[in-house]
Amino acid sequence: MLYNNPFIHMTPFFPSETDEEIQDLAVKVMQNSAELSGKIHSISQKGIIKHLKIINSYYSNRIEGNSTHPVDIERAMNDDYSKEPEKRELQIESRVHVEVQKIIEEVLEKKDCDICSPEFIILIHKLFYDLLPQDLRYVYDREKKGKKEIFSGKLRDCEVEVGKHIPPTYNSLSAFLNKFKDVYRINNLHGTKRILAAASSHHRLLWIHPFSDGNGRITRLFTDAFMNYVVKGYGLWTISRGFARNRDRYMKNLAYADSDRQGKFDGRGCLSQKGLNTFCIFFLETCLDQIEFMGSLFQFEGFIDRLKGYVTLRHNKMIPEKNHLKEESFDLLKEAFLFGEFNRGAAAKITGLSERTARKVLKKLINEDLLQSHTPKGPVHLNIPSHVASFLFPGLFPDYFHKK
Repeated sequence: MLYNNPFIHMTPFFPSETDEEIQDLAVKVMQNSAELSGKIHSISQKGIIKHLKIINSYYSNRIEGNSTHPVDIERAMNDDYSKEPEKRELQIESRVHVEVQKIIEEVLEKKDCDICSPEFIILIHKLFYDLLPQDLRYVYDREKKGKKEIFSGKLRDCEVEVGKHIPPTYNSLSAFLNKFKDVYRINNLHGTKRILAAASSHHRLLWIHPFSDGNGRITRLFTDAFMNYVVKGYGLWTISRGFARNRDRYMKNLAYADSDRQGKFDGRGCLSQKGLNTFCIFFLETCLDQIEFMGSLFQFEGFIDRLKGYVTLRHNKMIPEKNHLKEESFDLLKEAFLFGEFNRGAAAKITGLSERTARKVLKKLINEDLLQSHTPKGPVHLNIPSHVASFLFPGLFPDYFHKK
């Protein structure tokens, strides 16, 4: 196949506008995600989203065969690495994913950035590989006879095959990426077209395969940025968890969307319209599944009960004193969850304890990272460290001692 005209060879760009199932799914994703966001105080959301960045790294890397557990990722974030070289490398890789997510958010907050531009996509790749140690920037060459260095932020400089798919020639990548920008630019889209662009562009960026390595991770980071921009509440749930839990279907649907047009009833583009429709349906159904799952975990009574259950578990007299939590700890955690934050001086009033005892209870929660503050004396807000997340959010990721 010749790739002289990106407009022709990458078509269709969107799923069928007349497909009612796709349109209905798009509306439901936007509505249900917004409803989930409305159930949680905006300040409490920040602590939850911070933890879910680690979960997102876990699942995105799991798709690539790296199953570093969230607890080990969090340890890596605190510079606590395994002594085993292979496990340490995987921790580093996972930590980099989390850090790149944060940097991307900072970039998007500072300036009006065109998420679909070649510059932004290349920036993601550059950030990821700049943060990796030098010895982790090598991959096996096509014949697997030697290793090739991956240069950060550099487009592919050779021809590749991805399964049965032959991506565009390396000297046409700039043209394809520029067309990609023109088609999927968010500011030019409205309504459900925006989330349909998120689904479509996810596949089309992988189809272009702009880099020699890291295309899967970079595309999922790109899609996270896109979804954060167009879907209210994204971050309280992430699509990578759904992809990882349905990896075979994810890969199968990506491959189907790679297909050439199958006859005159398969759209008018060079690629299969049915293939792209099917992938977009899978993408949107995955979104709804993850929204529903996280929504079940955030149901008020259930979450509060688990919060209380955790404190009760830690209040057990059989637990060593250094790991013991006073039962009034629950009052402070509940206050932070419901109202976003509270002043440190209010701890005694909230718990009914003396000022001195209340300060000790508060300090214990801060030391354990269950409560955090932006300044040493400022208000405190809820945080979700990984060792507590498995209790508060059952099923969000495998148990640390029974990793799958």
